[in-house]
Amino acid sequence: MNAFATLLPVIFPIIAGACLLPVKFSDRKSREKVVLPIVVLNAIFALYAIFGADAGMVTLFQFSDKLSLALHVDCMSKVFGTMVSILWILTTIYAFEYMTHEGHEDRFFAFFIMTFGVVVGIAFAANFLTMYLFYEFLTLATLPIVMHQLDNKARHAGKMYVLYMMFGAALAFIGFVFVMVYGTTTDFIFGGVLDPNLIAGHEEMLRLVFVLAFFGFGVKAAVFPFYRWLPKASVAPTPVTALLHAVAVVKSGIFAIIRLTYFAFGTDFLVGTWAQYVMLIAAAITIVFGSTVALRTPHVKRRFAYSTVSNLSYIIFGIAIMTPAGLAAGMLHMVYHAVIKITLFFTAGAILYKTHREYLYEIEGFGKLMPITFATMAITGLGLVGVPPFAGFHSKWALATAATASGNPVTYIGVVALILSALLTALYIFSIIIRAYFPREKEYPADYYHHVSDPNKYMTVPLVILAIVSIIMGLMPDTLLGIMNDAIMGVL
Repeated sequence: MNAFATLLPVIFPIIAGACLLPVKFSDRKSREKVVLPIVVLNAIFALYAIFGADAGMVTLFQFSDKLSLALHVDCMSKVFGTMVSILWILTTIYAFEYMTHEGHEDRFFAFFIMTFGVVVGIAFAANFLTMYLFYEFLTLATLPIVMHQLDNKARHAGKMYVLYMMFGAALAFIGFVFVMVYGTTTDFIFGGVLDPNLIAGHEEMLRLVFVLAFFGFGVKAAVFPFYRWLPKASVAPTPVTALLHAVAVVKSGIFAIIRLTYFAFGTDFLVGTWAQYVMLIAAAITIVFGSTVALRTPHVKRRFAYSTVSNLSYIIFGIAIMTPAGLAAGMLHMVYHAVIKITLFFTAGAILYKTHREYLYEIEGFGKLMPITFATMAITGLGLVGVPPFAGFHSKWALATAATASGNPVTYIGVVALILSALLTALYIFSIIIRAYFPREKEYPADYYHHVSDPNKYMTVPLVILAIVSIIMGLMPDTLLGIMNDAIMGVL
C-alpha cells in the first residue's frame, strides 16, 4: 500500500489529464469542479507520500542490475515535492480566471494536470534513468501549453523551446551513460556512485563529462549561454510562465543538477578541480547577465523572465560551492525564489488580464488603482532585491557566507556577482514600483485608466496568500535553513 502511495501522485494526474483531453466542458464552472479536485487530490497524494508513507524504493521495471525504473522519496524529494504540490494548487485557482482571457481552456488544463504528475515523477525519481525519462516527458508535456495560442510567436517560441531542450537532453544523456559505465549503481546516493577502481586514469575525461551534463541540465535552468528559450516562452499564458519560471521546468533543471553533482558524480571527485571552477564561473556570469538584461527590458513579463535567468544561477552558485552550507543556502533560495517569482508573474498577469498593458511605460499610476496587485508586487519585489528582513535577504546572506567559509578563492567571484546583481535587481524592481505609485506628469487619453482595477478573487486571493507566505518565510530563516540542512543530512 505504501508503495502505491509513492506511485499514485505520479500516475494519477497523467492519466486524469490524458482522459480530459477529448472532453469538452459545457461551461467554466463544470470544468472547475473537475480540475480543482484533481489537483487538490494529487497534492494530498504527494504530501502523503512525502510525509505519511514510508515505502522505501518502489521498482516499477528492472531492466538490468544497474538500470531500473524506480521511485523513492528521499529528503531532497520532500523539499522539491512539497514546494511543487502547494504552489500547483494556487496556480490552478489563479488560472481559472486568467485562462478566460486566453481561451482553449479544456486543452490547457488537460496538459496542465499531466505536467503536475511529470514534475512529481522528477521529484520522486530514485535513479538517473527514471529522472532522465521524466525530465524528457516534461518537455513533451509542457510544449502544448507553451504554444497554447498557436500563433506565429507561440510557434516560434515552441520551436526554440524544443531545440534547446533536445540539445540539453543530449548532453545530459552523455552524463547518464558515463555514470552507468563508471558507477557502482545509477541509484541516487548522497556522495556519488563513481567506482574508484573504474575511474582510475579517467578522471579528467569524467570531469569533462560532468561539465557537459551540467550544461545539459543547465539548459532548463537557463545557464548562460543556453537561456534564450526562457524569455521566448513568456508568450505562453501567465499561469504557464509562472510555473515554467518558478516551479516546474526551471526548478526541475536545478533539481537535476543537484542530483548530478551530489548524488551521481559526488563532490569529493569534483571539489577543487577545473570542473567546479567552470560551474562557479558559469553561475557568476549568468547572475550578472540576467540582472543586466532584466534592467534593460521594458516588457514587464520578460523583465521578470530575465530576472529568473539570474536567480536560478544564485541556486547553482550555492550548489557549485560544493559544501553542505552552500547546498543548503542554494536550496533555501530555491524555495524563496519559487514563492517570490510566481507572485511577481501573477502580478504581471493581473495587469495584462485587466488592462492589456505589458510595458513599463504603460503602467504609470496603476498602483492606487490596482492596490492588491501592486502591494503584493512591492512586498515580493523587496524580497527579490534582498531587503532585510524579507525572504531573499536571508538566502543571499547564506550563499555569501557559505562561499567565504568554503575557503575556495574562486567563490569570491560569485560573491561579487551577488552584490552586483542585488544592485541591478533593486533598479529593475523599484523602477516598476515607483512608476506605478509615483507617475510622471504626462497627458493620457480620458479613458486610459478606465479598466484599471484589481482582478477578481480567483487571482487576488492567491496573490495575497503568496505575499503573506513570503513574509512569514522571511521571519523564520533559521527554521527553513535548518530544514534544508536536515534534508542534506538525510534526517528530514
